Formats: sequence, structure tokens, C-alpha cells
Amino acid sequence: MGNQKFAIVTTQSNIDWVGKKVTGAHNGTIGIKQGEITLTDGKLAGGKFVVDTTSIKILDVKDTALNAQFWGHLASDDFFSSEKYPEASLEITSVSGNRVDGDLTIKGITHPVSFDAMINVNGNVLNATGKIIIDRTKYEMKFRSGNFFKDLGDTLIYNDFELNIHITAKSA
Repeated sequence: MGNQKFAIVTTQSNIDWVGKKVTGAHNGTIGIKQGEITLTDGKLAGGKFVVDTTSIKILDVKDTALNAQFWGHLASDDFFSSEKYPEASLEITSVSGNRVDGDLTIKGITHPVSFDAMINVNGNVLNATGKIIIDRTKYEMKFRSGNFFKDLGDTLIYNDFELNIHITAKSA
């Protein structure tokens, strides 16, 4: 069987994000710009994908003006610094069963991450899902973090946010 490379179909792939705070949560999507997944003998062996941080969308805030204000805040230096760092990336470094280890880079800062991934291949189409929990403070996103600010009360934003990844890729 050997190596098989699958190019991510960006129009059929996305990441759903959830950020939580004391008073509730926000959720949305962020687009995958490009990437590929490699299988060796039918098993996940590697890959890399690039995320477009400027494509972040907030789905739970329906008011247009509030949504635009929130988007501007997520794109600012308090969070993703999208103008300076329009891309984030994940590169798979090792795989053991369903457990994937990789290097996640956000704002030019790289840290290792581990998560479970489910891969399904049907002919030349690969579908993959995974959920990554990220501590945003490791990537200089300290806004309203209890680690850095005291007495935030119900304005506290939790440090961990989750990314639910859905990828469709096709082999050449």
C-alpha cells in the first residue's frame, strides 16, 4: 500500500470552536486554508494544515454590530493578532493508534498538543475528525484570564477553548 497523500478540500473542511466564560459560552467556525494528510499502509502517519485566522466567524452573536465588534476583538492582539499572524498551523509529529501528537503554532508561538482523531477512508476520499483542547494563555491570549488578572468575577474567560476539527481530503 505504501504512502498515500490526501489534499484537504478546504470548502468541505472546517473547525468549530467553543470558548467558555463564567456566564456562558461563544461558538463559531474558522476556515482551513490548505493542508495534507499522509497515510502509510492505510494508517495515519503525518500531515499539516494551515488555518486562516482572518476567517473566524462567531455564530451565537446574532446582532450584526455586536458580532462585528466581537470579531474585531478576536482578531486583535488580545486574541489572535490576525493582521500580524493571518495563519495558524498544526503539524502532526507522531501517531499511536488514534492518538495524534503535533505542534500547534498560533501567533508564531509553537507548543505540542495531543488529541484523538478518527480517520475514515473510502476510495480516494478521507474524512477525519478530532477535538483539541487548547490553553489560550500559552499563545499570549491573556485577556480576562484568571491566571493573569484578579477579581474578574463573572467577566472571567476560561483559559481552555476547544477546536472540533472536520476534514475532508482527497488523494490525487
